[in-house]
Amino acid sequence: MDKQILALMIPILALSIPVFAIIVSGVVRLQKAKLEALRMGSGTDQALLAEVDELRNELGQVRAELGDVQERLDFTERLLTRGDREPPKA
Repeated sequence: MDKQILALMIPILALSIPVFAIIVSGVVRLQKAKLEALRMGSGTDQALLAEVDELRNELGQVRAELGDVQERLDFTERLLTRGDREPPKA
């Protein structure tokens, strides 16, 4: 191989590698975006809605239990602050 041709090929090769990497990374990003769109667009919507409904139900139960705990705490605080001033009614 001629030295002049080799000297010409080195910069061409050196410049083509980054261009190739940019093209490949663009294709990979495009494929990831398509895959994500397919994941979001397919049957996962129904599963996601079912999970959200389940979490809402659990949150309602937790709120109800918290309300009960707060009522008991208020009652206990009233008993403790009353002290021995009033005898307990039987």
